[in-house]
Amino acid sequence: MGRAEGSEQGLPHVPVLLAEVLAVLAPLMEARIVDGTFGAGGYSRALLEAGASVIAIDRDPGVLPFAERLKAQFPSRFSFIPGAFSALDELVGSQPVDGVVLDIGVSSMQLDEAGRGFSFMREGPLDMRMAGEGESAADLVNMLDESELANLLFAYGEERKSRRIAHGIVAARASEPITTTMQLARLIEKTIGRKPGDMHPATRSFQALRIAVNAEFDELVEGLFASERLLGAGGRLVVVTFHSLEDRIVKRFFDPEKGGPAQSRHLPRTISADRRWIDVAKAVKPGPAELARNPRARSAILRSARRSVALARPMSYDGLGVPRIGGAA
Repeated sequence: MGRAEGSEQGLPHVPVLLAEVLAVLAPLMEARIVDGTFGAGGYSRALLEAGASVIAIDRDPGVLPFAERLKAQFPSRFSFIPGAFSALDELVGSQPVDGVVLDIGVSSMQLDEAGRGFSFMREGPLDMRMAGEGESAADLVNMLDESELANLLFAYGEERKSRRIAHGIVAARASEPITTTMQLARLIEKTIGRKPGDMHPATRSFQALRIAVNAEFDELVEGLFASERLLGAGGRLVVVTFHSLEDRIVKRFFDPEKGGPAQSRHLPRTISADRRWIDVAKAVKPGPAELARNPRARSAILRSARRSVALARPMSYDGLGVPRIGGAA
């Protein structure tokens, strides 16, 4: 449900599908790559060690120590820009780049820090704000009315029991505000129960709240179009997602025909002459060895494509299947 950066043989922050990301972006010697979701710097470090120059972006101020470490180690080839990857073309400027990598969602570093409030497994404030600004998850849980809360959990978390959960939350907050992660997790478990072997009953609700708090679907769409504007012909975009809603958006972005109206199988398929992305690769998932090493990688999906010579499109949500609260995707 988020970025998976673990540790292996004492090397911290090995991100998911690292070898596959490097292979898509190769050759890397003297390449100029944008790491739009820096996190703890796993992709950036590997890219730098392969000979690339890296411009890293992240809106989480907690990543600064990792950025400073890489800057000290690779002073001429690494730079860090604080900000959201949705504006990466504005942050990077007009200089051409050879590739962009986006690792969507919450990182293990954020999940493991109880004070950030991302995890239902650790007691902490119900926060979930990646940039530390704006409304928190606690604000949404305590302020939204029951139908709004149910719609949010269903649309962003694909939670089938959203109405029961929302009803339980509204009843509980009438007595006292819901302010901590474990308080909410226990409430959800009590409301809908838990079967042995199933994922934690709060998983989808926490995902939905995190996505809402950080406007993650909007960030993703804007970041994809920003990458399309930034990359010149031949540049490659690599996107790693962690659940089906994100993956659907990326898949349709690369291949808009997939999101269009159904076409008769008896007719030759028509392909737009001005496709912005070519060499669209099939989805790649972690292999058994990586899953054994890092169980958090189990839901990761990598998609990639190469930029064509066609002009970038105006940003649009049409056909991407972006979930909307109380409306069609």
